[in-house]
Amino acid sequence: MKAGWRWFGPSDAISLREIRQAGVTDVVTSFYNRKPGDVWPLREIEACAKAVRRAGMTWSVVESVPVHEDVKKRTGDFRRYIENYKRNLRSLAKYGVKTVCYNFMPVHDWARTDLHVVLPDGSVTLAYDQYEVCAFEMFVLKRPGLERDYDATTRARAKRAWAKASAKDRNRIVHALLLGLPGTTDDATPEGLRRELAAYAGLGGRQLKQHLYDFLNEITPVLEETGIDMAIHPDDPPFPIFGLPRILSSAADIRAMVRACPSRHVGVTLCTGSLGANLKNDAVKIFREFHDRIHFCHFRNLIHSEPGVFRESDSHLFGNTNMPALMLELLKEERRRGKEIVMRPDHGRMLDIDKDRTCYYGYSYGGRLIGLSELRGLEAGIKYGLAVAGRAKT
Repeated sequence: MKAGWRWFGPSDAISLREIRQAGVTDVVTSFYNRKPGDVWPLREIEACAKAVRRAGMTWSVVESVPVHEDVKKRTGDFRRYIENYKRNLRSLAKYGVKTVCYNFMPVHDWARTDLHVVLPDGSVTLAYDQYEVCAFEMFVLKRPGLERDYDATTRARAKRAWAKASAKDRNRIVHALLLGLPGTTDDATPEGLRRELAAYAGLGGRQLKQHLYDFLNEITPVLEETGIDMAIHPDDPPFPIFGLPRILSSAADIRAMVRACPSRHVGVTLCTGSLGANLKNDAVKIFREFHDRIHFCHFRNLIHSEPGVFRESDSHLFGNTNMPALMLELLKEERRRGKEIVMRPDHGRMLDIDKDRTCYYGYSYGGRLIGLSELRGLEAGIKYGLAVAGRAKT
């Protein structure tokens, strides 16, 4: 396993020096000042690769090269944006970046309803509550068609929860759901979100998935030419939100993509947190089935109080994902390939040691440092156990 770490560039509160001191070998980064569809200047790619190399690490994964909304809808100037995407892939390959983590989720790339859940030890984590999402859609977005995504029981419970919620709690939910992506300052507004959602009216899940397959097959010649692996990130959360269709939420969705896109360069980022938000998903079984299409991993864990209501775990090792079993599958696949796979710890808790830093939610230093240490320790323990078992057989 290659120890990865998401870095948000020179403006990140965490330095490359600190990242290397955490035991990281592979940096995961991008150009967060660039908009989807932009062409990335070669000089910026070269400067980033050199900065990471000077710090003693390798820039091996870009997270992400964002896909323009026109490409997802196949409207407007989507063909030019696809050509720009190909150009960026070729540029990245020149500097050794051969894995692209991206997503195809329309409008909203992730969602949480509480960014400041205080745990008994005083650390802070993130949480999601489907009833708070439903209430936000009912009373803030005032989205028509809610009954297609939420049953009567869920709507009634959401209505009761909103009626009881304090002004502070309502503001907390609205702020969390309108938050921009990590690495950006582009927070949404209810009005802006309504406009973006309206642009997807009438575009169903089947059609949006076909647009994904079309995009991937169009860029496949460049993937074959450069050796780049496209690793799509699962939907977060992996169930309907804001009336938007889901793209990659289950093993069935991955299976459909693999059938439609035969190139081995078209694969998945195995994010245990995103997939694990739906208790029907089993990350270990998904890894086993699609082992040769998994190009990158995000490891973290969740604790569910009930379906659709969860928070980030106190530990990357414990929660609804069987992390030891998953790590074993990762090591088996690395042995089969004869090379290691990059894994980064995801969504660490905010600890007191980071209280004077301005970190993106889920991307503190201390929490991820502990997560990476846990995962590296698990890896070492499993490797040792396998070696002992192997010697015992001889």
